[in-house]
Amino acid sequence: MSRLATSILLLALLLGTGAFAQAPPPAPKTLAASLKVHVYPNQGQRPDQQSADEAKCYKWAVDNTGIDPVEVQKQAEAGAQQAAAEQAAAQQAGKGSRAGGALIGGATGALIGEIASNDAGKGAAIGAAVGVVAGGARRRHARREAEGQAQATAAGVQAVTEEQLTDFRKSFAVCLEAKGYLAKF
Repeated sequence: MSRLATSILLLALLLGTGAFAQAPPPAPKTLAASLKVHVYPNQGQRPDQQSADEAKCYKWAVDNTGIDPVEVQKQAEAGAQQAAAEQAAAQQAGKGSRAGGALIGGATGALIGEIASNDAGKGAAIGAAVGVVAGGARRRHARREAEGQAQATAAGVQAVTEEQLTDFRKSFAVCLEAKGYLAKF
């Protein structure tokens, strides 16, 4: 048996017998950690006590600020959906503008060509080409404008959300510090 085959067989046996220690499952995320607030029990509070204190401080901070991070998150998601819808609308903005421009340009060109040189076909071809270019330009302009509005909406929602969460975290941390914890965010 080759050296490589022996190594693979040995590795398979070790894995099959559980010779390698399994990493313990990650500890459940605390309320403070989910809010991105770091908490240290300065007075040796037990984890169950810390959990109860965090729940009380969460309620107090909601009452104190009028901000509930769960509701803020829902509002942020709704804002993100609105921005995505505006972005989709921007992608659709002006679809068909080139074809519409070609149609209008072709008809106009045919009329002008017939009047100017008795050649409606040549005038229609030139008008259609000009219409395609003009329609494309209108489409790009409409799409850029709609995308700019969508980005502004998303940025505004994000700024308001972060400001609200910062206010909430301040109140939450003040409450925890009053209960003997060191709290930073």
